[in-house]
Amino acid sequence: MNKRNLLKWALYDFGNSFVFVNFLLYFSTWMIVDGGLSDFWYNAIFAITSILLFFSAPTLASFTDKYGGRKSLLRLSTFGTFLGYGLATLFAFLGTQYILIIAICFLIGQYFYQLSFVFYNSLIEDVADSEHRARAFGIGQFSNSIGIIAGLLVALPFSNSRLQPLLPSLVIFILLSLPMIFYFVEGKLKEKKLDIATLKEGEKEYFGKIKAFFSFSIATPVIISFFLFNDALVTISNNYSIYVERVFGFPDNIKNYLLMAVFLMSALGGIISGKIADKIGSLKVLKFILVGWIILVPLIALSKTLILLLIFSSLTGLLLGSVWTVSKAYLSEVLKKEELGYGFSFYTLAERFATLLGPLTWGGIITFSGSSPASYRVAMLSMTLFILIGLLVLLKWKRELRPA
Repeated sequence: MNKRNLLKWALYDFGNSFVFVNFLLYFSTWMIVDGGLSDFWYNAIFAITSILLFFSAPTLASFTDKYGGRKSLLRLSTFGTFLGYGLATLFAFLGTQYILIIAICFLIGQYFYQLSFVFYNSLIEDVADSEHRARAFGIGQFSNSIGIIAGLLVALPFSNSRLQPLLPSLVIFILLSLPMIFYFVEGKLKEKKLDIATLKEGEKEYFGKIKAFFSFSIATPVIISFFLFNDALVTISNNYSIYVERVFGFPDNIKNYLLMAVFLMSALGGIISGKIADKIGSLKVLKFILVGWIILVPLIALSKTLILLLIFSSLTGLLLGSVWTVSKAYLSEVLKKEELGYGFSFYTLAERFATLLGPLTWGGIITFSGSSPASYRVAMLSMTLFILIGLLVLLKWKRELRPA
């Protein structure tokens, strides 16, 4: 492994966690409870983000596979995230009458935040060789989870307000991103300038290439499976603080401690699963993890007390760090070098389109059955179906490596 690159790569994941967790915990609740945005339209933000990514991420990833420049687009995505989230925060401080503008700015921040991972993940080839990638992704996931815990600790002194934790999180995020976006040593430097003509050419190539990729690539089953099970995981993550508020009525500081327990276990899960996957195989470990999710999500939905919620949420935290570590490691193993960025663009799209069906299912249940605790429990329970189908895809869809 390239230890210098690994340090900067892990530090970036540590830094963006500050924005991820505090916008998820505080800002999402502020938009719905204080700002008056409905559960449906809050979840629709993630669905629209998915559509925007579909028409841009694979084209940009294909360009970087061909001409290099992943770090340049990571830099652009990072500053786009900072700008979108920063403007959303600014307008939120001005008042709830700007909720439409706030939602649009939040959408822009979400788009660039998710786009950044297309280039971040594909830079793994400049961090570790194929034999150590599960371990490297495990270290990245550990940094991500520890960053989330640090973000929650930073937010604690400001937790009497749902907006005050956001500005410190944004500042820390951009500062910790600087070593990666300026000093990470990229193996393939940009050979061609990105312009409109190149993007149009890339779009034609993308739509011609997509059929061949999904017809022949050994990565296809895991991408399809990831789309399905991650539909549940991301929806649960995005709605967890709202779920705890509506079902249990806990104040924000209790939710903060719950999330710290979840992500402490997630940090451990990333490290442990990475080491195990390098030894016995990523695919085998991934199947066991999904079985664990199928057991634990219904237990969370049926939990009646804070103690039970803490126990089952912490165990899902262990699996949360594990599933993202192992799925990315397996994908990096089966993708050809010349399609690494392109393949990870579909991984990111699968992650984002997982916020198309899942959130609409969750939001639809709440819309039609009301915002009672029972409705939220049913919404949580419904996510088990997506995980089960994802596991069945991995178990039943066998594909050997064939030339395209």
